[in-house]
Amino acid sequence: MNALIDTLIYALSLYWWIIIASAIFSWLFAFNVVNSRNAFVNNIGTVLYRLTEPVYRPIRRFLPDLGGIDISPIIVLLVIFFLQRFLDSTVRFAFY
Repeated sequence: MNALIDTLIYALSLYWWIIIASAIFSWLFAFNVVNSRNAFVNNIGTVLYRLTEPVYRPIRRFLPDLGGIDISPIIVLLVIFFLQRFLDSTVRFAFY
């Protein structure tokens, strides 16, 4: 059971870094630091969008309109943090 819990924690950590990369990429794209016409940059943006948007979309439906500020990545990061700690502390010790 420890292997399964460790695998889930590592998968959540990987998704954590995907969300961070998506946020940084969106800032670089918004401030025209990266060239959006470059095929490689466009592919990176598309992959990050497709990996994160299905998680952000349900959260954005419940959030109030804050103008140009999107706090859905922060909420997802908090949920991931909670799930990692829950798996590591509660679930792991429930099977001992």
